[in-house]
Amino acid sequence: MSFDFNRHPDRRGVPGEKWGRFTGRDILPLWVADMDFTAPPPVLEALHARIDHGVFGYTEPWPSLIEAVIDGIAQDHGWRVQPDWLVWLPGVVTGFNLACRAVGETGDGVFTATPVYPPFLFAPGNSDRRLITCPLELENGRWQWNREATAAAMDPHTRLFMLCNPHNPVGRVFDRDELAWIAALAEERDLVICSDEIHCGLVLDQDRPHIPIAALDEQVARRTITLMAPSKTWNIPALYSSFAIIPDAGLRQRYRHVMRGIVPQVNVLGLVATEAAYRDGGPWRAALLDYLCANRARVLEAVAAMPGLSTTSPEATYLAWIDCRGAGLDDPATFFEAAGVGLSDGRGFGLPGFVRLNFGCTRATLDEALGRMAHALNRRAAQ
Repeated sequence: MSFDFNRHPDRRGVPGEKWGRFTGRDILPLWVADMDFTAPPPVLEALHARIDHGVFGYTEPWPSLIEAVIDGIAQDHGWRVQPDWLVWLPGVVTGFNLACRAVGETGDGVFTATPVYPPFLFAPGNSDRRLITCPLELENGRWQWNREATAAAMDPHTRLFMLCNPHNPVGRVFDRDELAWIAALAEERDLVICSDEIHCGLVLDQDRPHIPIAALDEQVARRTITLMAPSKTWNIPALYSSFAIIPDAGLRQRYRHVMRGIVPQVNVLGLVATEAAYRDGGPWRAALLDYLCANRARVLEAVAAMPGLSTTSPEATYLAWIDCRGAGLDDPATFFEAAGVGLSDGRGFGLPGFVRLNFGCTRATLDEALGRMAHALNRRAAQ
């Protein structure tokens, strides 16, 4: 079965979306983390069938949906979760904000490593917790944990470790040794781990498989809230369907308690799409990963030739984290926007001087964007 990822649906006329941000301006949007590809055919077919039914009553997750999710996680990650571990949510951002509410007390610390997806940095304050951070460090072309500095950053009132794996924006897939170190630290400090694993279906380096940290052993599973969703992998983010996996009954009860009266149920079309994606979306995802790997190669080659820019090869996601500090740009996101390319500003991730580039787009869009970036830099260097 073949899929045409070079076809570019016109998104400019859809208000509020990725392309709508720059309406009326010649700017290619490679910023927010959704892709420019239509959803997988099985997902579209399932949605059409459900819409044709015509009735949209209140809905709870049903057995075949739960089975599809459990089987998909087992097949991809070798982790067999139990149905009662699942807590359905309208989004992963909701999920880690709930974790901040469910763990610890007012004033307690929540740790995360920077740079990181911006909502991580705001979630603790939303629940009257303190944000504690420690930077990842770039060594030998890969972003790494400084283990001593990470442990030292936490105080006795730190209660939650917020992990992003695969990591947004640096694209790391943390290996078993790294995860075992985090698990041991959590055991030593009596921390709950909230692991955002929304990009787990987008591993590009097949020799670096994604390992859910809760899958290491029962001991770490008992202190872990794992967040997953079909949204990134199958490009259906605005259908708002995700779930937490919480093996420990007490932790799960506390989590459900802070949801009461605040968090809505997942909408029925999101649930329909989730089942179709996990059950029948495998061939589309395999083709997507091949396309993204080729796009990644284009990004790495192009950035390496741009004066003052550097990047690392993302092991997962469709996101490139680009260091612009060598180019002497005070505000790289604004510089490239003026050149016709809309990127995410590294300041929002906690690391100024960087930009995040989304290569989940058609090859024509990507090549044009990379060409505009190179032209702007070369013109600046020639001045």
